[in-house]
Amino acid sequence: MAVTVLSGTSGALYYKPAGTTGTFSPSDVTIGTETMVVQSYLNLKVGDPVKFQVVDSSSGGSGTGTLPAGLTAGTTYYVSAYTASTGALKVSATNGGSDVNLTDVGTAAAPNEFEVYYNDYAAIGQVQSWSFEVTRAEIDVTTIGQTVGQTAPFKAYIPGFADGSGSASVYVTDEDAALSNRLVEDVLQRQQVGAAFRLYTDKQSTEALSRSISMDAALLSASWNINPDDAQMVEIAFRPTGSPTFDLSSSS
Repeated sequence: MAVTVLSGTSGALYYKPAGTTGTFSPSDVTIGTETMVVQSYLNLKVGDPVKFQVVDSSSGGSGTGTLPAGLTAGTTYYVSAYTASTGALKVSATNGGSDVNLTDVGTAAAPNEFEVYYNDYAAIGQVQSWSFEVTRAEIDVTTIGQTVGQTAPFKAYIPGFADGSGSASVYVTDEDAALSNRLVEDVLQRQQVGAAFRLYTDKQSTEALSRSISMDAALLSASWNINPDDAQMVEIAFRPTGSPTFDLSSSS
């Protein structure tokens, strides 16, 4: 069987912006103004595609309850207004459309609550390259009483916890709404909840055929490189906030 070596041209970087996941309860819903109050100083922007679900805040999994009437779990809506200082949020069924009419506040008894989250990963088109490294901690288990010969005895180790770190080199553009520029701004976003990467080693027409590494992430630094001979570029450093998902074999 012939083996095809993958080139960097088949790679890609997809991203969910930081500060785009929030929660609220029935008491945070106001009928008549179509407003839901989530956390303040998130990074939700007008036009962001979002979905809603009921979650269990104690387990982080699916919860029990009913979304406010007018909202359907798993349906994509678009942010029509968000006030960072108060957390007041409104959504529409279409991008730029009228606000969704909320006719009741829904039900969600603690520890259940409503969650709004960014719809899905989106491609960053201005990425020159990305890298991701996985390391293991070294645990020294060397014992005393080893036989001493002509050569020195070697230490013994076992692998410990895994860790990861990554970076992305992104071109700077004058398109204010570009996801690449938002990625750079997100480094300073106070609440980074919702930030996530999907790093494709082989991006194909479907997820089943693609190979990727997915993770929730913390954005740690942005380093600009500007000189008269090259395109402007920013180096973004990030780390996974939990265990990444490695999907490095296609199911073709």
